[in-house]
Amino acid sequence: MPDVSDELPSLELLPQTRRALLHRVAVGQADGRAPSLIGAVLRGGQLVWSGARSMIEGHAPDANVQFRIGSITKTFTAVLVLRLRDEGLLDLADPLEQHLPGTAAGRATVRELLGHSAGLTAEPPGPWWERAHWAARPEPGELLEEQPFRYPAGERFRYSNPGYALLGALVERLRGEPWAEVLRQELLEPLGMTRTTLLPQAPHAGGFAVHPWADVMMPEPLTDTGPMAPAGQLWSTAADLIRFAAFLCGGNEKVLAPETLAEMRRPAVAPEGDWTSCYGLGLQLRREHGRLLFGHAGSVPGFLAGLWVCEEEDVAAVALTNTTSGAAAGTVAADLVRIVAEQEPRFPEPWRPVIEVAPELLAATGPWFWGPAPLTLHLLSCGELELREAGRAGGRTRFQREADGSWTAQDGYFAGEPLRMVPAVDGSLSHLDLGGLVLTRQPYGPAGVVPGGLDPKGWHLG
Repeated sequence: MPDVSDELPSLELLPQTRRALLHRVAVGQADGRAPSLIGAVLRGGQLVWSGARSMIEGHAPDANVQFRIGSITKTFTAVLVLRLRDEGLLDLADPLEQHLPGTAAGRATVRELLGHSAGLTAEPPGPWWERAHWAARPEPGELLEEQPFRYPAGERFRYSNPGYALLGALVERLRGEPWAEVLRQELLEPLGMTRTTLLPQAPHAGGFAVHPWADVMMPEPLTDTGPMAPAGQLWSTAADLIRFAAFLCGGNEKVLAPETLAEMRRPAVAPEGDWTSCYGLGLQLRREHGRLLFGHAGSVPGFLAGLWVCEEEDVAAVALTNTTSGAAAGTVAADLVRIVAEQEPRFPEPWRPVIEVAPELLAATGPWFWGPAPLTLHLLSCGELELREAGRAGGRTRFQREADGSWTAQDGYFAGEPLRMVPAVDGSLSHLDLGGLVLTRQPYGPAGVVPGGLDPKGWHLG
């Protein structure tokens, strides 16, 4: 049998794809009236393209030039907090007061702060923090008003910059070192992100505001946001953010396990209806063109940034620009993902059979019924089980085998519920029990295992 991996194309993008990507960056820079705009694309865990345009002919920034990334910083802070959780130093259900006493937000939980569901104010008291000069470093409690809650905690999404400043202070309290130093040691160095820093390092772009009604511009101040840094201070490059995107795709055991990253990508507050955007734990989620993207956008005076990952297509993109408004860097980054996904769709993994399977497990596959509703149980080559609902797109639940041999639902309505295979008296498989629901081989049959029993007449006209 030939090695199917030899048939896969190289990671290098096709010329027409590269042109389309550069065209999108050029349109973004021109229409957004941005001094400069750079984009970069990740595929297969590698930087496969970068391109830029600027107002200076022939002098566009490259992937090593720093831009300020604004609120993408929040994702870095969330990673540090989740490292603390994975080490057992805190629980996401812990109130902030337990680890960082003396703030007016003490009753908010760590999870609520990560997911912007604590109901806190959007901004700290005082002047515009992103343009302010912090002559002295205030205590964490001074970053909040006396009554900082605008909504009941846990009920709805409300973006809060001081909430993430408090999470940075929490990291400092539990690690005993400044947030920036913890970030360098625990995230930046392990991922090789040598050009991501708290303050700008040459070469870096200057930030500008472009006049709304005239083609003129003015420099923005390059401020140090002090204790608000964990909410939006970092400077980075397109190349470094592509490294970060690769980490968000596959994890890195030196930083966070893939399971924890998957937890970050789940909505923190249940979205309503057919949602198009929501928030996880330090990650924004959005649906576009039938794809789920996760990442974050950033905005500070002088700079806009966007980072989006599409796990399904194994593509990520970054866009950075040095203007306060106008150039939608987040939209550009999402469009770069779309261009690659549409012009060079991901090749699916080759189908492979299960090497070895227990006879009783194979016997459990096939049609099942919950009452009269048809289902099918499938054994996948990865060793997981999948229950599919007939006639319903997306109606699937995967089950993972635990160390003790039991099965647990991983997603969907039944996430976390056990799946039990209940034997009959003769040792054969009688029925399935899914979190208390009985699944049988026939619609409502056999009668002896169906809760509530059956009409003695069976199936008949009423």
